[in-house]
Amino acid sequence: MSGTAETDPITLEVIRHRLDTIAEEMEATLLRSSCSPIVKEGLDASASLFTVAGGTLAQACAIPVHLGTLIPAVAAILQEFPLETMREGDIYTMNDPYLGGTHLPDFAIVLPVFHGGEPIAIAAAMTHHQDVGGKTAGSVPTDSTEIYQEGLRVPPLRWVRDGIFDEALTKLLRLNVRIPDIFIGDLHAQIAACKIASVRLGELAERHGGAFLVRAFQTLLDRSETMTRAALAALPDGSYRFSDGLDNDGVEFDRRLRICVEITLSGGTIHFDLTGTSGEARGPVNCVPSGSLAAACYAVRAVTDASIPNNAGCFRPISLTLPEGSLVNPRPPAPVNARTATIKRVTGCMLGALAQAAPDRMPAANAGALVVMAFGGRSIRHGTFVTGDLLAGGSGASQDCDGVDAIETDATNCMNVPAEAMELEAPIRVTRCALRKDTGGAGLHRGGLGLVKEFEVLPDAPDGVSFSHRGERHFLPPPGMAGGGDGGCALSYIQRADGRREEIPSKMVTRLAPGEKVSVGTAGGAGWGEPRARERRAVIEDVANGKTTVEAARDVYGLTDTPAEAG
Repeated sequence: MSGTAETDPITLEVIRHRLDTIAEEMEATLLRSSCSPIVKEGLDASASLFTVAGGTLAQACAIPVHLGTLIPAVAAILQEFPLETMREGDIYTMNDPYLGGTHLPDFAIVLPVFHGGEPIAIAAAMTHHQDVGGKTAGSVPTDSTEIYQEGLRVPPLRWVRDGIFDEALTKLLRLNVRIPDIFIGDLHAQIAACKIASVRLGELAERHGGAFLVRAFQTLLDRSETMTRAALAALPDGSYRFSDGLDNDGVEFDRRLRICVEITLSGGTIHFDLTGTSGEARGPVNCVPSGSLAAACYAVRAVTDASIPNNAGCFRPISLTLPEGSLVNPRPPAPVNARTATIKRVTGCMLGALAQAAPDRMPAANAGALVVMAFGGRSIRHGTFVTGDLLAGGSGASQDCDGVDAIETDATNCMNVPAEAMELEAPIRVTRCALRKDTGGAGLHRGGLGLVKEFEVLPDAPDGVSFSHRGERHFLPPPGMAGGGDGGCALSYIQRADGRREEIPSKMVTRLAPGEKVSVGTAGGAGWGEPRARERRAVIEDVANGKTTVEAARDVYGLTDTPAEAG
């Protein structure tokens, strides 16, 4: 093909959109080919394309935590296996958080793409695996005190050479997990996603030429950088601060943890300084640097123009200060499996600081928590099983509208596991799923509501099941904005067989006997604006829809003649 990428904007746009389509096809392949409910139903997996230098080229609409942490994961593999040593048909894997990963359940699969014998791109996929070993089924022990308790730890390794699998590595992987067939099946789904990318990129290279594509990729990244720097330069220069906290670390339940973010905007650059954040925790809420990088990438995309092509160019203006030995830069072997809560709080602090620079673009705080649960054991009907669920809270209200009820927000983007899917996989019955009244922060615009979901262990598991609950916002509510009220706190408890109600202090690892129930209630999003400025009609509708109680309508919103709420 004649011409250059720099002088052919139409071809550049065609290639850009094709790359986005390939990334989405990777994601569809990944989700449809996987075996575990947490991927098939919960969508806890992501796919990306990279340049041969390891720069993000295109991303599927998936999990921002994964998409951001794939960047250092690919970099770690390229460092261990330089590009010139890679061959067509090679496949690489890793999950070690201290070598570029995020937490042990998130395995990366990386495949170099060749055309005409030359590497032209890299395909990568990351999946949260239902189990990777460790002390508890599901590999999210909220009481772990070192990473060795959390599961199988894999450095950057070559799994496939010239199309031939390393069977010794396969045996090692299978031997260290509770559900090996599902685990290997999900890894092969990741491989399938990367292989479809290889096919589609090969077709694109046949049309345009491999060398031309590589030049076009670089031009696309440069364009996104220019546009992002311009968008950041349009914001007022200066430093902006925000802080928030975590309930506890899962080990020291009475110790609140602090996250502090200072953002400095200067001439089209943005620096995130997390100095002042609590030191590393005994429990597993520690977050390796890849998590804060993912949060920063998300925050920049949230505050800049959504039409800017999403690639490594968008991330070049970003820099971070992460104090060593802190919650956001722990030293090995600190445990890290519950890092999602920390990443979400870091993201919320970044957005809270940016709201001071761009108040018209930022809503009030969302629930800031993705409740992760894991159930595991043996049942008469299912044999050995490991399953789980992912529950979201409400989003924050904005100056234009109410928040959304029970929806994933910011750095996570999963779905809950349907009751039917869980009940097919495990001796668990879902007995209730509903919105939680009055959990949306009051305001001119109300925050989104959290939800409550209840689970019962069936007699089919005569020895009971292990249960892990990884929650947040049980003690520190999402803060309101512009006079709006805080979101409602989370509340989870176990109804024991002897009639006791045992409240879960945000995080817990325990066992459930047949007949015992777990009730998980998520937090609501914060409100925006003064509650008594809310339209009377909107309050009445909330009462009629069971979202606000009559008491809250009277005491918080000031309505004295509200009709009775719906039954």
